[in-house]
Amino acid sequence: VVCVTVFVKSDKTTDFILAALENARNTRQEQGNVRFDVLQGEDDPCRFFLYEVYRSPEDFASHQKTSHYLAWREQVADWMAEPRKGLKYTNLFPDPWD
Repeated sequence: VVCVTVFVKSDKTTDFILAALENARNTRQEQGNVRFDVLQGEDDPCRFFLYEVYRSPEDFASHQKTSHYLAWREQVADWMAEPRKGLKYTNLFPDPWD
């Protein structure tokens, strides 16, 4: 599981949403992806949380080499108010393959 927090410049939130949804939709087509949620802060609409579940660490590594991820990363780089922060977790419950 990869959890990424992103703070976006206020004038780029709509652009970021469109780009993030496009990346998420393409990622969901990857064989190794189980889930990809795009969440926006209720108290801060410039804060986003990306929740990504992959079948294996290798599947996440493969995701980072896809054309849609590379395009997203480049497209949104200048829209961020600060560097994005990603943390990796091991899923304990629920079993994402059930």
